[in-house]
Amino acid sequence: MRRQHTQRISRRKVLAGGAAGTSLLLAGCTGGGDGGDGGGNGSDGGNGSDGGDGGDGGSAPTLYFSQVKGPLDMDPVVMNDVPSAQITGQLFDGIYEYTDGVGIEPKIAAEEPTVERDGTRFIVPIREDAEFQNGDPVTAEDVVHTMLAPVEEQTENAPEVNMIDSGEAIDEYTAQFDLSYPYGAFTIAMVRSVVNASVRQEDTEAYNQDPVGSGPFQLVEWEPEDYATVERWDDYWDSDNLPEIGRIEFDPIEEQTTRVTELETGNVDIIETIPPQLYETVEGNQNASITESPGVGYFYLAFNCANGPTSDPLVREAVDYCFSMQQAVENFVEPSGVRQYSPYPSSISEEWDFPVDEWSNIPHDQDIEEAQALFDEAGIPMDYNWRIIVPPDDMREQIGISIGDGLQNAGFENVQVQRLDWGTFTETYQSDDGPNSEDDYNMYTLGWSGSPDPDAFVYNLLSQETDGVTNGTFHGYDEASEMLTQARESADREERRQLYIDATTTLLEGRVHLPAYNLNNSYGVRDVVEGFSSHPISSEVQVDDVTVSR
Repeated sequence: MRRQHTQRISRRKVLAGGAAGTSLLLAGCTGGGDGGDGGGNGSDGGNGSDGGDGGDGGSAPTLYFSQVKGPLDMDPVVMNDVPSAQITGQLFDGIYEYTDGVGIEPKIAAEEPTVERDGTRFIVPIREDAEFQNGDPVTAEDVVHTMLAPVEEQTENAPEVNMIDSGEAIDEYTAQFDLSYPYGAFTIAMVRSVVNASVRQEDTEAYNQDPVGSGPFQLVEWEPEDYATVERWDDYWDSDNLPEIGRIEFDPIEEQTTRVTELETGNVDIIETIPPQLYETVEGNQNASITESPGVGYFYLAFNCANGPTSDPLVREAVDYCFSMQQAVENFVEPSGVRQYSPYPSSISEEWDFPVDEWSNIPHDQDIEEAQALFDEAGIPMDYNWRIIVPPDDMREQIGISIGDGLQNAGFENVQVQRLDWGTFTETYQSDDGPNSEDDYNMYTLGWSGSPDPDAFVYNLLSQETDGVTNGTFHGYDEASEMLTQARESADREERRQLYIDATTTLLEGRVHLPAYNLNNSYGVRDVVEGFSSHPISSEVQVDDVTVSR
């Protein structure tokens, strides 16, 4: 029987109302924030099942893990959100996987790939002892399908692997990928969960509900956007790395105070994302502690550059003058995160020696008079109806509210910040042909958790090639977008670096985005849990060495 939490009851009452989103007036709004990552489409469907044979974890202890929001998908091919990835990471093994930092090591792969043809051919040897939970061996065919399916099926993950020109199984345990161009981060692109090709291709929708992986846990039950339970697969092929815990119950507790309360009372063992205003509460808990590390992420405000007043860079600059992003981050994000001035997390900026000091001088301090002058120059009437959409996340909502307050201070009468559920939010900003009008949105706030390479951030979020997929700005900076493509297709690190600097400077000066902050990946952990540490990649929840003593 699953543990019942306060949030479960209240959330179901809310869902019963059927509202897609909540519009907020801007006066008197307060609050802190949750982290979590945006993106990903909702999925229909119901419960999963046990997915195969091999034991149920016996009498080993259960770990109770509270997420910020619930999973959307269980198929790694289509999955594009952090909560889902945290769960499927227990069900599947990757071709390559992250170590306890951002280093990469083989898992289903037997060793590092052999690189030929000037960086355009990767030959990946597959270990011969790996096995799926239904008894099928893991073969090169499974690895090839894993890498090719996102593009073939046009999923949101397609940009991560669309440099592959062809892939084939040379033999049962050797996969070969030929790239359309040299792609320096291709080994990182192979940090992907291996799916069972034959089972998945029989029925992709069923696979998303009842997946067959090769990882140390099996899916017992789940409800999209709600909970998931996984149990240890005692016949796990990699027995040396069989976890000690027998079961993990993942439950979303979206309300931040409730999440901390559940940790204090011992109803959950680990909570994700410590809210800024509750850091001292968790730190003062004698039965819990905080583990955190700087994340590889980026949170930002994006403009609709295709329609309405925000298609004018003068107006985007005026919005920048309306409020202080620095003050908003101090008020609603710190100490859970830090101010960020570019699309690149500090770890990437430091590794690539990007000119962060120069970029930090681009955003303006608040200056309402200057904002009013620019709005007047652009001819924007004071009765214009502004619409800012935000996902169901307190921190990003507060960024939107701060901007809305600034617009009101500049004299605008009609400003709406609308908090949408994830499905409605992504459907609104993702469109093949861009927003139909400024009525869809003028601005939106979002976040991205990527791999430790610049391409993972700027190509997905700012390239015109990803318009309507992961980029909802539809900006017109063609030359900058082409630079991002050139950097993606170059094997020369210094050439890539300069292209990223030039393109990023153009896009920041054009205020396609207003960078906001990056979060620490923080967790509150009860003292009954040992061996758990935060990871720089927010989708990584590593439990191999975790023990629970009750």
